[in-house]
Amino acid sequence: MPLATIQTTTRRWASTTALVALLVAAVVNSSGVATAVGRGTAATTLGARTGGQLLPGTHCPAFPANNVWNTPITTLPVDANSATWMSSMNSSTINLHPDYGPSGNPRQPYGIPWTVVPRATTFARLTFQYASESDRRPYPLTASTPIEGGSDRHAIMVDPHRTASSAPCTLFETFGTIFHPGGRSTAGSGAIWNLHANALRPANWTSADAAGLPILAGLVNYDEVASRTINHALRFTANCSQSSFLWPARHQAGQANTNCPPMGARFRLNASFTLSASTCSTFCQTVLTTMKTYGLILADNGSNWYFQGTADRRWTYDEVDQLKQIPASQFVAVDESCLMVHANSGEALQPGTPAYAASCP
Repeated sequence: MPLATIQTTTRRWASTTALVALLVAAVVNSSGVATAVGRGTAATTLGARTGGQLLPGTHCPAFPANNVWNTPITTLPVDANSATWMSSMNSSTINLHPDYGPSGNPRQPYGIPWTVVPRATTFARLTFQYASESDRRPYPLTASTPIEGGSDRHAIMVDPHRTASSAPCTLFETFGTIFHPGGRSTAGSGAIWNLHANALRPANWTSADAAGLPILAGLVNYDEVASRTINHALRFTANCSQSSFLWPARHQAGQANTNCPPMGARFRLNASFTLSASTCSTFCQTVLTTMKTYGLILADNGSNWYFQGTADRRWTYDEVDQLKQIPASQFVAVDESCLMVHANSGEALQPGTPAYAASCP
């Protein structure tokens, strides 16, 4: 797929009951942004989780709580290919790199921007370069929609409202986005998700990234970090990926080298790894916990061990620089295949359930 060459960038600029019952409450932070908090507290009894962590400023979950993005992987076995994949990403000699943060220009921070779509926004049809693998429905792309800088030019839009063409809480993502008025906007590809559902892209379809996965679900979001709870996996990039993909990924953009990890490969930070409070603040510790509990999912080609976050003016240099202390060698690839309920669904078996115990011994 030609997206393999387009999407290689360092972006330096940038079903059953669950083990834990997690509560969600929307609060408003000092800058007036609605924030999801409270889902990080483990319950003493099993309870159903009906929604993922709420997206700030909305009542929309980032997919159901039993979605694979939102499923803990602490007890999953190490993948048999872990050492080989790790070596291909130079893991013994490199630290992780947060691909977001201050840029020197407060109005244009590094990271991937996203927006909540206002009610009564005028939707537009786009012309896609890869139309056969794009959702060709109207998108809420307007002149005020933030578009990522650089070559990727992602646009991510969450519409919490019902419209004539979409349900409430619909996620729209485009790649290579160019806005033109009068219905003449273009993009490389476009993908649309119902955030209340576990549906995946059709097999072998791309999305706004090479793995055919949603981008927003895997970003480090400032409001989540500030709430001290990130209850989902994080997306990251590798310079070399093989020409195959693992569930829940739907697309590959790699090469014929099985030493490289496939799109969708999931990696977990070793539980024994620690950083002192003096060099790793609460923000930093929150991300460490997330990497140990939910891990990283390979979602795109790019620089090795770059993980992405939202473009937000509130990030500080300390908050992102502290995360550059994490050695890639402290990760392992895990085999999450036992979580799969159906190959065409992002639903995952949940720890603490009989189905999980039977499938993931």
